Amino acid sequence: MLHQWVVGVVAAALTAVGAFGAAADAFAVRISTENSDSHFQTRIVAAFAEELAKRARGRLDVRYSPGARLFMDRDVVRALQLGKVEMAVPGTWQLDRLVPDVGLFLLPMFYGRDEAAIHTVTDGPPGRDVSRRIDRQLQVKVLGRWIDLGFTHIFGRGRPIRTYQDVAGRRIRVAGGHANLARLETLGAQAFVIPWPDFPEALALGTVDGTLTSFETIGSAALWERGINSVFADRQYFAQYVPLVSQRFWERLPEDLRTLMATVWDEQVDGGRRLASAAQEKARSSFVAHGGLVSEPTAKALSQARNALLSKQDDLVSALGIDPDLAEATLRFLEPAR
Repeated sequence: MLHQWVVGVVAAALTAVGAFGAAADAFAVRISTENSDSHFQTRIVAAFAEELAKRARGRLDVRYSPGARLFMDRDVVRALQLGKVEMAVPGTWQLDRLVPDVGLFLLPMFYGRDEAAIHTVTDGPPGRDVSRRIDRQLQVKVLGRWIDLGFTHIFGRGRPIRTYQDVAGRRIRVAGGHANLARLETLGAQAFVIPWPDFPEALALGTVDGTLTSFETIGSAALWERGINSVFADRQYFAQYVPLVSQRFWERLPEDLRTLMATVWDEQVDGGRRLASAAQEKARSSFVAHGGLVSEPTAKALSQARNALLSKQDDLVSALGIDPDLAEATLRFLEPAR
């Protein structure tokens, strides 16, 4: 019933987007995202599209297409550059290969931080600096603050992962990212990049002992049915989505419509972040209800682990191609005393 309600809400919003009577000379705004109609990110972007169409009063023809019906997120930046779509909201993990400085938020300094600390950085000077670098390097416009997916953790199968000692020697799958591999290996795990479509088979064959992902992802694929039975909830990194607008489209827009788009987007961010947090908590409860064991490090143990990881940060910055001055300034912003 919940799934039907969510899909109904999104379907109603998408129908409403096209119902505000755009004028014949209206600017077309095609919005592409990859997640399904039931995903909370889709609900956030649908609400933005509906409100934007309403307040533009016919001057914008807003058309939102979730579920990768226009483009996969891995391809959408090129589509924005070519003018094949006007807006997209890909995850940060799709952007760090194109703009290495986006990898800043995978660095050890963010390991185990709470949500408020991360938002302080992404909404503050470091985050705005990274957004400007995205603008410049990809010929796009970052429309405003980023929305959340949430924390990723170490999920395990077989012998439960309860402590840092249990992480040692375990074979952990990651979606990608040198920083993710290095972080897990520093904690003693054996980390492997395995594409998502191949991961269920790897679990079935017993070639991996777990994965780095979020509660929402575990729940969406019901991975407890494939043996995932525990999680060490250590907040490995915090995943977010970045609102991108085609630069060629942005430059054609009158100033008042630019302001309207940025304003309406910003109005969705705080509620969207609350929705993301609630979705992750719901997925966590579902994991527990299906027999999943949840363990968390103590504050002292987490701090010790972060300090151990920080000893490798300079090497990671170099390997990932992140601007070392940006990394140092961000660390000072996070920890002024340091």
